[in-house]
Order: sequence, then structure tokens, then C-alpha cells
Amino acid sequence: MKNNLFLDAAFSKSTERPPVWMMRQAGRFMPQYWEIKNKYSFLEMCKNPEIAADVTMLPVDLLGIDAAILFCDILVTGEAMGGDLSFTQGVGPKFANPIRNAQDIDNLATDVIDRLQYVADAIKVIQQRLDNTIPLIGFAGAPFTVMSYLVEGGSSKDFKLTKLLMHNHPELAHRLLAKIAKVTTDYLNLQIAAGVNAVQLFDSWALALSWNDYQEFSHQYNQQIIAGLNRTNVPVISFCKGSSVFAPIMATAKPDVISVDWNADLLNIKNALPNGIAVQGNLDPHILYADKPVIKKHILQLFERMRGERGFIFNLGHGIMPDIPFDNVKYAIDVVKEFRY
Repeated sequence: MKNNLFLDAAFSKSTERPPVWMMRQAGRFMPQYWEIKNKYSFLEMCKNPEIAADVTMLPVDLLGIDAAILFCDILVTGEAMGGDLSFTQGVGPKFANPIRNAQDIDNLATDVIDRLQYVADAIKVIQQRLDNTIPLIGFAGAPFTVMSYLVEGGSSKDFKLTKLLMHNHPELAHRLLAKIAKVTTDYLNLQIAAGVNAVQLFDSWALALSWNDYQEFSHQYNQQIIAGLNRTNVPVISFCKGSSVFAPIMATAKPDVISVDWNADLLNIKNALPNGIAVQGNLDPHILYADKPVIKKHILQLFERMRGERGFIFNLGHGIMPDIPFDNVKYAIDVVKEFRY
């Protein structure tokens, strides 16, 4: 690999500067993304390996990041299991057949890896285009987050139906989570076999959970998945909104990296983790709306706080918002790349 910064930091080795990539870096804040998106539906973009590769490469070519991340979506596992998935502009993802009872859970398939082969095909195309310049990150949605979409039928502000299932029928929730966990493990191993250099598990909605519910309905399944990965030389990143709270539990699943939201002091989190677990994060993405001197100030503050620490990957505390100016994102990445410890 011509640029090893990301992998070195993920494995807690020394680096001359923090590596940088950003969640949702190949997305709606880029005019070039819309040139592609206006021709295809979102799922068509995910399922066509050449188009998925085109979108994956946009931030590589236009931003000069230190790691690419596969263009796909966390909900493709739910679709492969039998969810009727669609994406609507301004609405987001919808499952037309949400989970409502035990029969709906029983109807979900788990031997579905052949239905996700398009992702492996995309990885092979992307790796040909990257040509060993930077690493490629694969990813999947964590079981609790995928379950919430399958049960709610889409995005939710309060996760009421999901929590009713968990609290009134915990045995059904666990049956559903166990199925998603099996598919997720198989899916990430498919990505690793196809050639990704790292994987990230996205538990985007874990912050909806209490401490006890996180342990019961999220962590134990994430732990199962991480334990089941063929992870030799492939770092595993664990991310959730709520990692500022749940990091001590997340660490017991033994990821290589914990990706931290912007609510915590990153050095405090790092110091509380076992040796050998790197941290990723944790700039508030809203700062990228601000004037460039403000962006620079916040990045350098974070870097001074983390000075001398091995195992630090610069990222946002969550994904880039669609209306953040492209120039601001590019500027932030340039600030990171000019920095030296």
C-alpha cells in the first residue's frame, strides 16, 4: 500500500500525522455525486459494481483522503433477508413490509450471501481502480440499527415500535437480532474475502438505548459479529452514535478501533480504553459549516489534544451533512494533511 497511514493508525502504530477519511465522504455534498444520482436510483447505484466504484472513487480523486469507503448502504442486509426496501428523496429508506409479529421474523432468510454478491463485485472493481494507493474500508449496519429500520419501517425519532418489541417481547427481538447478526457476519466476511482492507460496523442508532438495553440488545450481537470475522491484517472499527457513553462496553468486543461521536473528549476516551484500541473521530460535522479559520482552529485543537498518541484516525463524529460546502470539506482535509506531529 503506497499510503499506509490509515492501517498503521488503526493498528495503533506511530504515524507522522493523523490519517483522514470522513463518514459519508462519497455523498450528497458533492456536485459530482448528483451527476450520477440524477441518472440512477440509490439502490441501482449500490447494485451496479461500476457505478458503486465511480461513487467510491469521488472522494479519492477530489478530496485526496487516506482511505476509501465502499459506496453502499447499511440496509442491504435487511433487503437481502426479505425486506422490501426503497429510498425516496427527502424521506429516506423505507421497508414496505415492516416486522410486526413472530411470523414476519420467521419469514426472514439468513442464507442470503448470494444476494449480496454485487457488493463483492464492486469491491473488486474498486480495488482495481485504487491500485494499492490507499486502503478500502468495507462496512455493515449493526443488528440493533438494522432491526430498528425493519421494525419501524423506516427512520424513527423515538424508536417506539422497536422498544415495544424489545420490552414486551424480548424473545422475539433476540430472535430477530440473532438472524441479522448471522447475516452481518457472513456479509462482512464476504467483503473481506473480496479484498477490503478494513471494516466498520455502524450502530447508528445505539444512542436510543439505555445502558442496560445497549448491553442486551446491541453489544452482545456486535461482539458476536466481531468474534466471527476473518480479521487477520484487517482492522475492525466499531462505531455508534453514543460511543462517548458506550465506549467501555464496546471495547470488550475487542475491535481495533472505536469511532467516537463528538460529545466526548477524545483523549479521555482513549485513556480509558485498553492498550491497543485506537480511536477515530471526533469533530462535530457542524463545524464544517463554519468559516475556514474556525474549521482550522477546531481541527488543530483536537490534534494538540491528541499529540503524542498512537492510534488516532481523524474523522467526524458522524457523517457529512448534504448541504455542507464542498470547499469546506476539502479545506478541512488539506488542514489535516499539512499537519505534522
